[in-house]
Amino acid sequence: MIKFENVFKEYPNGVMAISNINLKIPKGDFVFLVGPSGAGKSTLLKLLIREERVSRGKILYENTDITKLRKSKIPKLRRDISLVFQDFRLLEKKTVFENIAYALEIQGESKSFIKRAVKESLELVNLPSKINCYPGELSGGEKQRVSIARSIVNNPPLLLCDEPTGNLDHDTAWDIMNALININKKGTTVVMATHAVEIVNKMQRHVVTLSKGCIIKDVESGGYYEVN
Repeated sequence: MIKFENVFKEYPNGVMAISNINLKIPKGDFVFLVGPSGAGKSTLLKLLIREERVSRGKILYENTDITKLRKSKIPKLRRDISLVFQDFRLLEKKTVFENIAYALEIQGESKSFIKRAVKESLELVNLPSKINCYPGELSGGEKQRVSIARSIVNNPPLLLCDEPTGNLDHDTAWDIMNALININKKGTTVVMATHAVEIVNKMQRHVVTLSKGCIIKDVESGGYYEVN
Protein backbone atom coordinates (compact mmCIF):
# COMPACT_ATOMS: atom_id res chain seq x y z
CA MET A 1 0.00 0.00 0.00
CA ILE A 2 2.81 2.44 0.95
CA LYS A 3 6.39 2.24 -0.20
CA PHE A 4 9.23 4.67 0.46
CA GLU A 5 12.09 4.26 -2.02
CA ASN A 6 15.40 5.98 -1.22
CA VAL A 7 13.64 9.02 0.24
CA PHE A 8 15.60 12.07 1.40
CA LYS A 9 14.32 15.33 2.85
CA GLU A 10 16.75 18.22 3.19
CA TYR A 11 15.58 21.67 4.30
CA PRO A 12 16.91 24.89 2.76
CA ASN A 13 19.07 25.53 5.84
CA GLY A 14 20.96 22.32 5.12
CA VAL A 15 19.32 20.16 7.81
CA MET A 16 18.78 16.59 6.58
CA ALA A 17 15.48 15.58 8.20
CA ILE A 18 15.41 12.07 6.74
CA SER A 19 18.03 10.17 4.81
CA ASN A 20 17.68 7.21 2.43
CA ILE A 21 14.40 5.91 3.83
CA ASN A 22 13.24 2.55 2.43
CA LEU A 23 10.04 1.28 4.00
CA LYS A 24 7.03 -0.88 3.10
CA ILE A 25 3.69 -0.60 4.92
CA PRO A 26 1.12 -3.23 3.86
CA LYS A 27 -2.58 -2.46 3.62
CA GLY A 28 -4.30 -2.93 6.98
CA ASP A 29 -1.07 -2.67 8.96
CA PHE A 30 -0.68 -0.92 12.33
CA VAL A 31 2.74 0.76 12.44
CA PHE A 32 4.51 2.62 15.21
CA LEU A 33 7.17 5.16 14.25
CA VAL A 34 9.47 5.53 17.25
CA GLY A 35 12.72 7.27 18.09
CA PRO A 36 13.95 10.41 19.88
CA SER A 37 12.69 13.91 19.12
CA GLY A 38 14.10 15.12 15.83
CA ALA A 39 14.51 11.57 14.48
CA GLY A 40 12.27 12.25 11.46
CA LYS A 41 8.94 10.71 12.54
CA SER A 42 6.78 13.77 11.91
CA THR A 43 8.61 14.48 8.66
CA LEU A 44 7.60 11.06 7.31
CA LEU A 45 3.95 11.82 8.09
CA LYS A 46 4.15 15.26 6.47
CA LEU A 47 5.66 13.74 3.32
CA LEU A 48 2.77 11.27 3.09
CA ILE A 49 0.16 14.05 3.00
CA ARG A 50 2.37 16.27 0.81
CA GLU A 51 2.66 18.94 3.49
CA GLU A 52 6.37 18.61 2.73
CA ARG A 53 8.03 17.52 -0.52
CA VAL A 54 10.87 15.04 -0.83
CA SER A 55 14.32 16.20 -1.91
CA ARG A 56 14.99 12.87 -3.61
CA GLY A 57 13.28 9.50 -3.91
CA LYS A 58 9.77 8.13 -4.39
CA ILE A 59 6.76 7.55 -2.16
CA LEU A 60 4.28 5.12 -3.66
CA TYR A 61 0.73 5.08 -2.36
CA GLU A 62 -1.52 2.53 -4.08
CA ASN A 63 1.09 2.33 -6.86
CA THR A 64 1.00 6.11 -7.47
CA ASP A 65 4.13 8.17 -6.86
CA ILE A 66 2.66 10.93 -4.68
CA THR A 67 5.86 12.98 -4.90
CA LYS A 68 4.86 13.80 -8.48
CA LEU A 69 1.21 14.68 -7.82
CA ARG A 70 -0.08 17.93 -9.24
CA LYS A 71 -1.32 20.45 -6.68
CA SER A 72 -4.87 19.92 -7.94
CA LYS A 73 -4.67 16.24 -6.90
CA ILE A 74 -3.48 16.85 -3.33
CA PRO A 75 -6.97 17.47 -1.82
CA LYS A 76 -8.04 14.01 -3.07
CA LEU A 77 -4.90 12.50 -1.52
CA ARG A 78 -5.78 14.11 1.81
CA ARG A 79 -9.25 12.60 1.73
CA ASP A 80 -7.61 9.18 1.45
CA ILE A 81 -4.93 9.91 4.05
CA SER A 82 -6.18 11.55 7.27
CA LEU A 83 -3.92 12.99 9.97
CA VAL A 84 -4.67 13.18 13.70
CA PHE A 85 -2.74 15.89 15.55
CA GLN A 86 -1.60 16.04 19.17
CA ASP A 87 -3.34 19.39 19.74
CA PHE A 88 -6.85 18.31 18.59
CA ARG A 89 -7.55 21.38 16.35
CA LEU A 90 -11.27 21.43 17.09
CA LEU A 91 -13.47 24.45 16.38
CA GLU A 92 -14.51 25.72 19.82
CA LYS A 93 -17.77 27.34 18.68
CA LYS A 94 -19.02 24.21 16.94
CA THR A 95 -20.52 21.11 18.58
CA VAL A 96 -18.93 17.69 18.31
CA PHE A 97 -21.37 16.86 15.53
CA GLU A 98 -20.55 20.07 13.65
CA ASN A 99 -16.80 19.57 14.04
CA ILE A 100 -16.98 16.09 12.55
CA ALA A 101 -19.58 16.90 9.90
CA TYR A 102 -17.69 19.92 8.55
CA ALA A 103 -15.44 18.00 6.12
CA LEU A 104 -18.38 16.03 4.70
CA GLU A 105 -20.41 19.22 4.22
CA ILE A 106 -17.56 20.69 2.16
CA GLN A 107 -17.65 17.56 0.00
CA GLY A 108 -21.36 18.12 -0.62
CA GLU A 109 -22.66 14.99 1.10
CA SER A 110 -26.37 14.74 1.94
CA LYS A 111 -27.65 15.54 5.42
CA SER A 112 -28.81 11.96 5.94
CA PHE A 113 -25.39 10.57 4.94
CA ILE A 114 -23.59 13.04 7.22
CA LYS A 115 -25.80 12.21 10.19
CA ARG A 116 -25.19 8.49 9.76
CA ALA A 117 -21.44 8.85 9.15
CA VAL A 118 -20.90 11.11 12.19
CA LYS A 119 -22.82 8.72 14.43
CA GLU A 120 -20.78 5.72 13.19
CA SER A 121 -17.47 7.51 13.66
CA LEU A 122 -18.37 8.48 17.24
CA GLU A 123 -19.39 4.91 18.01
CA LEU A 124 -15.99 3.68 16.80
CA VAL A 125 -14.25 5.94 19.32
CA ASN A 126 -16.84 5.12 22.03
CA LEU A 127 -18.16 8.68 22.35
CA PRO A 128 -21.73 8.78 20.93
CA SER A 129 -23.15 10.49 24.03
CA LYS A 130 -21.07 13.64 23.42
CA ILE A 131 -22.48 14.40 19.97
CA ASN A 132 -24.12 17.69 21.01
CA CYS A 133 -21.36 18.91 23.35
CA TYR A 134 -18.93 21.73 22.64
CA PRO A 135 -15.15 21.18 22.91
CA GLY A 136 -15.03 23.25 26.11
CA GLU A 137 -17.24 20.64 27.78
CA LEU A 138 -14.89 17.75 26.95
CA SER A 139 -11.82 16.31 28.65
CA GLY A 140 -8.51 16.14 26.81
CA GLY A 141 -9.02 12.48 25.99
CA GLU A 142 -12.54 13.11 24.72
CA LYS A 143 -11.26 15.92 22.50
CA GLN A 144 -8.67 13.59 21.03
CA ARG A 145 -11.30 10.94 20.34
CA VAL A 146 -13.43 13.57 18.59
CA SER A 147 -10.44 14.55 16.45
CA ILE A 148 -9.98 10.89 15.54
CA ALA A 149 -13.68 10.55 14.71
CA ARG A 150 -13.38 13.63 12.48
CA SER A 151 -10.39 12.06 10.70
CA ILE A 152 -12.18 8.79 9.95
CA VAL A 153 -15.68 10.07 9.16
CA ASN A 154 -15.06 9.77 5.41
CA ASN A 155 -13.66 6.24 5.88
CA PRO A 156 -10.08 6.93 4.72
CA PRO A 157 -7.91 3.90 3.86
CA LEU A 158 -4.97 5.40 5.79
CA LEU A 159 -4.90 7.15 9.17
CA LEU A 160 -1.76 8.95 10.36
CA CYS A 161 -1.39 9.90 14.03
CA ASP A 162 1.27 12.31 15.31
CA GLU A 163 1.75 11.71 19.06
CA PRO A 164 -2.01 11.30 19.70
CA THR A 165 -1.46 10.21 23.33
CA GLY A 166 1.38 12.64 24.10
CA ASN A 167 -0.52 14.95 26.48
CA LEU A 168 -2.76 12.34 28.07
CA ASP A 169 -2.65 10.28 31.27
CA HIS A 170 -2.21 6.49 31.24
CA ASP A 171 -5.89 5.47 31.26
CA THR A 172 -6.93 8.11 28.75
CA ALA A 173 -4.06 7.14 26.44
CA TRP A 174 -5.37 3.57 26.38
CA ASP A 175 -8.86 4.87 25.55
CA ILE A 176 -7.29 6.47 22.47
CA MET A 177 -5.40 3.30 21.60
CA ASN A 178 -8.54 1.17 21.90
CA ALA A 179 -10.27 3.54 19.48
CA LEU A 180 -7.37 3.19 17.02
CA ILE A 181 -7.41 -0.61 17.41
CA ASN A 182 -11.14 -0.64 16.55
CA ILE A 183 -10.49 1.51 13.48
CA ASN A 184 -7.63 -0.74 12.38
CA LYS A 185 -9.82 -3.84 12.78
CA LYS A 186 -12.23 -2.35 10.23
CA GLY A 187 -9.42 -2.34 7.68
CA THR A 188 -7.90 1.12 8.01
CA THR A 189 -4.11 1.23 7.92
CA VAL A 190 -2.79 3.13 10.97
CA VAL A 191 0.65 4.78 11.18
CA MET A 192 1.40 6.35 14.56
CA ALA A 193 4.41 8.41 15.60
CA THR A 194 4.92 8.04 19.34
CA HIS A 195 7.23 8.11 22.35
CA ALA A 196 4.85 5.89 24.36
CA VAL A 197 7.14 3.01 25.34
CA GLU A 198 4.53 1.10 27.35
CA ILE A 199 1.94 1.20 24.57
CA VAL A 200 4.38 0.02 21.91
CA ASN A 201 5.72 -2.77 24.12
CA LYS A 202 2.25 -4.02 25.06
CA MET A 203 0.78 -3.97 21.54
CA GLN A 204 3.67 -5.78 19.78
CA ARG A 205 2.89 -4.44 16.30
CA HIS A 206 5.03 -3.33 13.36
CA VAL A 207 7.67 -0.99 14.82
CA VAL A 208 9.94 1.28 12.77
CA THR A 209 12.72 2.96 14.77
CA LEU A 210 14.32 6.15 13.48
CA SER A 211 17.44 7.98 14.61
CA LYS A 212 18.92 11.11 13.02
CA GLY A 213 16.66 10.72 10.00
CA CYS A 214 17.53 7.09 9.28
CA ILE A 215 15.68 3.82 9.91
CA ILE A 216 17.84 1.80 12.27
CA LYS A 217 15.37 -1.00 12.99
CA ASP A 218 12.21 -2.30 11.28
CA VAL A 219 10.39 -5.27 12.84
CA GLU A 220 7.02 -6.74 11.84
CA SER A 221 6.12 -7.48 15.47
CA GLY A 222 8.03 -6.12 18.41
CA GLY A 223 8.48 -3.56 21.14
CA TYR A 224 10.07 -0.17 21.63
CA TYR A 225 13.73 -0.04 20.69
CA GLU A 226 15.70 2.44 22.78
CA VAL A 227 18.20 4.45 20.76
CA ASN A 228 21.51 4.92 22.56
